[in-house]
Formats: sequence, structure tokens, C-alpha cells
Amino acid sequence: MDWDNVAAEDVIEALREVEWSTPPRSLGEFFSRFAFPRSFSKWKSRLKCNLYYYRTNYFILVIFVLGLALITRPLAIVGAAFTALSIAFLNDSFAATFNEKCIRTIRLFSPHMAAKMRPPHMPVIRGRSAARKTVYVCGKPRWVFVVIFLAASLVMWFSSCGLLWVLYALLTSLIVVIVHASVRTPNLKARLNTFREEFRAVWRNYSEL
Repeated sequence: MDWDNVAAEDVIEALREVEWSTPPRSLGEFFSRFAFPRSFSKWKSRLKCNLYYYRTNYFILVIFVLGLALITRPLAIVGAAFTALSIAFLNDSFAATFNEKCIRTIRLFSPHMAAKMRPPHMPVIRGRSAARKTVYVCGKPRWVFVVIFLAASLVMWFSSCGLLWVLYALLTSLIVVIVHASVRTPNLKARLNTFREEFRAVWRNYSEL
């Protein structure tokens, strides 16, 4: 895949829609074959490629750095976990899976309440939903849960260690991710197989419009 022709907005959209349940790449692969990009265009292409390919590793890395920085502040660690949940809700696959598991669990105790939590009926135009990008969790738009968990995490951070320290830890983790994605050379398997199939699967529905 030619990552020079993939816009940053397309990568963000793909990360939102792609399946995140795949296990992270091995440490041997993650910490091997480093080299500085030879040009700015090569750097942009490598950055987009690695952010997509090592998405699970980077997510775990950010949470690990936050947890390490807040290890002496248990309440702040809970706030970091809530932040991770709010970020995870931005992914379509995670939000849909969370919604189904919650509804199945609630159905065991109250089938009537579980039926009310089903997403509203969407009109279908030419075989596709008119609100394709609308994702519901327990009958509510997912942004409601994103806002709730973010607000809870901010309250915990303020009451435990202060927001400035959390922002410093978050900035450090993002810098580590960008540095790794900039110097990690994409392996041949990633270029020829995994990227092509996964990215085509994400964007296949757009060709049907």
C-alpha cells in the first residue's frame, strides 16, 4: 500500500472503524529495525503506517506510561482507566461489542429494560443506513459515555494529583509513540499482507456507495 496517498484523516477514520481486538505485536518485533527516515515524505508515510499497524501496542504504551507516572496515586490511576475507556468508545468495534455485552447482561435480569436499550431504528437508503456513522451504546449515542468517563477522569485527576501532572505524563507518552513510529522501519510482512487486507476491509464499504 502506498501510504503517501493516504491522508491523515483517512488513517484516523480507519483507526475508528478497524477491529481493535487483535493482540499486540510481539516485543521482539516492536523493538527492532530502527532507522531515521531519509526525507520528510518518507517520515509521514512511515508515521501513518506504524500508527495503523502498531495501534494496539501504542494504546498499551500510553496506558502503561500513565500508570507508571501515577503509580503513587491510586485515584489518578482509576481516572486514567476511565480515560482509556472513553478513548476506546471512539472505536466502532469496541462500542458495538460493549453495547451487545451490556444488553445481554441486563436481559438476564430485566428483558424489558434491555429491549429499551436497543438502538433506534435507522432508515435504510439504497441498502445502507442513513446514519451509518451513528453508534449507540445502551440506547444512547456513544458520545454520552465518552463525555461521562472523561468528566469522571478529570474529577479524579483534580482530586488526586492535579491536571498538570497528568498532562505531562500524557504528553510524554505521546512523544514516545511519535518517536517510535518515526524510527521503526515497517517490515515487509506489514507492507505486503496485513496492511493491505485490513485497510481494504475497513474501506470496502465506501466503494459500495
